Amino acid sequence: MKSIHVSTTVNGDPAEFICTPDETLLDALRDRLGLTGAKEGCGTGDCGACSVTLNGRLVCSCLVLGAEAEGAEITTIEGMATGEALHPLQQHFIDGAALQCGVCTPGILVAAKSLLERNPDPSDSEIRYWLAGNLCRCTGYDKIISAVKAAAAEMRSN
Repeated sequence: MKSIHVSTTVNGDPAEFICTPDETLLDALRDRLGLTGAKEGCGTGDCGACSVTLNGRLVCSCLVLGAEAEGAEITTIEGMATGEALHPLQQHFIDGAALQCGVCTPGILVAAKSLLERNPDPSDSEIRYWLAGNLCRCTGYDKIISAVKAAAAEMRSN
């Protein structure tokens, strides 16, 4: 199988990798670029653990081919913090104990950030709807919703 050279932008930085035509974006991010924040939970797009944004659109990277990243802008969990300063969502997840095992957390954080970029003041229902594609087996979601609301309030006040 012939390999494909992909030039893209990941977390604001130019990136290049070689992948096979059938390799997922998730595998390319993890295995080719060393960005292991996105997790493979299901491999079928049902759990959201591998969520990233591709050209501003929230996607399950297990359902996107690495070759589709050519010329695209990708944002992963590794791009949320600014240096050592955590994004407000990350800090509120820690402060509110909105995570346990951590498998789902990167995908939920990427999805929540995508929501807040579109709607800086979402209701509980809107948050639940937006995060419906992200499954968590540990937390029960209430702390996640509270953390997203707290981060949204902080971001609006800054």
